[in-house]
Amino acid sequence: MIGSIPDPLRVLIALGLTLLLVLLRLDAQRFGAAEYDEPTNGRAPSRLRRLAWYGLGAALVVAVIVLHPAPSRELYLGTGDRGATILLGLLYALVGAAQAVGYSWYRYGKVRLPDARAYPGALVNDVVTAFLDEAIFRGALLGFLVIAGVNTMAAVIIQALVYVLSTRAGAPGRDPYMFVLALVAGFLGGWVTVASGGFAAAFFGHAVMRTSVFLVTGHAGSPLPKGREAEEIERRRRPPDGWRTIPTRSQATRDR
Repeated sequence: MIGSIPDPLRVLIALGLTLLLVLLRLDAQRFGAAEYDEPTNGRAPSRLRRLAWYGLGAALVVAVIVLHPAPSRELYLGTGDRGATILLGLLYALVGAAQAVGYSWYRYGKVRLPDARAYPGALVNDVVTAFLDEAIFRGALLGFLVIAGVNTMAAVIIQALVYVLSTRAGAPGRDPYMFVLALVAGFLGGWVTVASGGFAAAFFGHAVMRTSVFLVTGHAGSPLPKGREAEEIERRRRPPDGWRTIPTRSQATRDR
């Protein structure tokens, strides 16, 4: 059935689906699947909405792979060269994990572990969203830009900028660190994809980077401004180290 469709038409359909995927990523907040969607006031994002976003995104990626005549060769929707994929994926992962630990020590002065209840949802969201991000932007979008005749490095830059805009990382109220991280992920992921010939290395490195940020900061993607964390608020309420609280006369009377 699909084989009977002319190749130019299949390419156009795959391009249309890629643009739909970009719009889907832009609308991730509505589904509670964005990086900055964390439990607020004790309420976690809707699991059903997240699953719907995951399913729709995966289905569209599969459709692009099935419809395009050469998805692995032209759209980077494959594993690429095995040796380059393993090497670059590991290097990307190491850099991503190291920067997460460095930021945690800079921001908190320690590795700040997340609440145990947040682990399943945050880790799944990190891995699935990283997969879709790489398939959409470092895979299909980057590939279509190169096919259109855009210089390879220019295509890497364009897809990275589109990625940052689609994730809304620079929107008002977002942490500047997450904006820089998204920009770096876009550029680095694009370079790794071109160098390895597939998006697998970029996916592995991106997933490790995002899960590392969660594991060492306690946040899935929205570190609070300085002074707003629960332990920082509690520290301000306590007397300085070395001070002893003297009870008032009424408190002393009640304690007797």
